[in-house]
Amino acid sequence: MDIREIQNLIKFVAKSGATEVKLEMDDFKITIKTTNEGPEATTTYVQQVPVSAALPQASAPQPVAPTAPATPAAPVEEDNSKFVTVKSPIIGTLYRKPAPDKPVFVEVGDTISKGDVVCVIEAMKLFNEIESEVSGKIVKVLVDDSSPVEFDQPLFLVDPS
Repeated sequence: MDIREIQNLIKFVAKSGATEVKLEMDDFKITIKTTNEGPEATTTYVQQVPVSAALPQASAPQPVAPTAPATPAAPVEEDNSKFVTVKSPIIGTLYRKPAPDKPVFVEVGDTISKGDVVCVIEAMKLFNEIESEVSGKIVKVLVDDSSPVEFDQPLFLVDPS
């Protein structure tokens, strides 16, 4: 094996991402060790730069969006005092229908009883029926169909009277 073949082997090992290669022939032994710390750190840094650049772009529209609903927020708080909020008991994806071709469980204006299913939340490939803990009339639906929900997130406003 000549020096050119050894150089090509070194380049090949460096490009392959292997950290150590041992080659034993009849008359010689070659051990090539590489460290990937430098390129990995650079790659990680490059990936973080676009994420950091995207965050300010995402945060720029956020202050604009809350300014519009800020004025109706006061009536919603007043409504919350006389309405009961049905909240999510788990984290998952909320579905308002039992199946894509079926009608929604509840609409605004529907009267529900304690124990009625108001939606389904998918968590870890399991569909959990969410039942109302109060009887009353659905006043407002706070979450869109097929949207992610957090634990204790308000889903519906119910007028218990």
